[in-house]
Amino acid sequence: MEQYEPDRPSPAQLAAVRRGLRSGRASLTRRSLLRASTGGALALGGLGTLSACGIPAAKNTAGVSSDDHSAKEKEIDFSNWTEYMDVDESEKHHPTLDAFTKRTGIKVKYTEDINDNVEFFGKIKPQLAAGQDTGRDLICVTDWLAARLIRFGWVQKLDPSNLPHAYAGLSQQFRTPDWDPGRAYSYPWTGISTVIAYNKKALDGVEVKSVSDMLDNPKLKGRIGFLSEMRDSIGMTLLDMGKDPGKFTDDDYDAAIARLQKAVDKGQIRRFTGNDYTSDLTKGDFAACIAWAGDVVQLKADSPDVDFVIPDSGYMTSTDNLLVPNKARHKTNAERLIDYYYEPGPAAQLAAYINYVCPVDGVKPELAKIDEDAANNPLIIPDAAMAAKSRSFRSLSSKEETAYEEKFAKLTGA
Repeated sequence: MEQYEPDRPSPAQLAAVRRGLRSGRASLTRRSLLRASTGGALALGGLGTLSACGIPAAKNTAGVSSDDHSAKEKEIDFSNWTEYMDVDESEKHHPTLDAFTKRTGIKVKYTEDINDNVEFFGKIKPQLAAGQDTGRDLICVTDWLAARLIRFGWVQKLDPSNLPHAYAGLSQQFRTPDWDPGRAYSYPWTGISTVIAYNKKALDGVEVKSVSDMLDNPKLKGRIGFLSEMRDSIGMTLLDMGKDPGKFTDDDYDAAIARLQKAVDKGQIRRFTGNDYTSDLTKGDFAACIAWAGDVVQLKADSPDVDFVIPDSGYMTSTDNLLVPNKARHKTNAERLIDYYYEPGPAAQLAAYINYVCPVDGVKPELAKIDEDAANNPLIIPDAAMAAKSRSFRSLSSKEETAYEEKFAKLTGA
């Protein structure tokens, strides 16, 4: 088995990078800046039933293969979000990508040109619809958009023989999404957990362990925040009501809307937010709020008053995912890069930088060599108990998508 031998920055250097990430231009993180705008512009489609175990091949949805030029052209065009790749102190080099090129001879043209799922889909849709090359061999998009691309047959089925580490190393938590059962077309880049964050000083002794505590305690009136991302706010509410976000009905959804509407009407919820909940939380304007775990990791590093809780009822998890578009020229090279990031070494270095949930099993010992605190943080490496509480929002039909988003927009005043 090939070993990971990067020109790795020291733990001290990585810590400095993270401090800069948290205190500088990324104090509002990539995910908090961007996720709230991606909720419901595109409908999802259900894709059959879940596989029983492992990662067996999923049904092909008529993706169009292209001639693969990987053998002759040692290159990859990789489109990703900003702040989603490790960098060195100069912020000019990506150590893990450099190590991949050194090992394989494959050069990676890495472009941070995904600012929003909807906007990015608009960029690539004309070429995909016309059966043309998008100029990208590998893209990273959020699960609901990944589902859309798979349903349309606009991404290529992956070759398991090129993905031995990914096949073996993918965490059980992420193996069976209903939109890509068996992970035939996608692999997670990172997991995105939704939790309850709170400001200990602002709570002033009030206990918050659940969504019910947030919605029902009059001492918190006007000091509660929910997210403008429908799947996260409704999903956390459904869990609190004893409903499974992966199996809910129209009536369940309406009941969750009604529960939140009651809290809005009585002034319990201060507002529904996108990226700006981070400042509300650190200032104490929010005593508690629904938050994204990657933000909480960074906020906790700067503010001793910020902490989080995982409700007994569970928490929501989504993913950003790697896919190969139709007509990509370098599919095999792209698959090799996907597989590389499922080796413990590269996976650990990436997790140490971006601070979101690592989807790779067995990465904790490697991560501990870089950052012991990160390795022991359940928001980055979920333990078995936390992983067992993870739930995902089910795929929606086009009709459901439209109806649900309209109801949620009315609730939030959007």
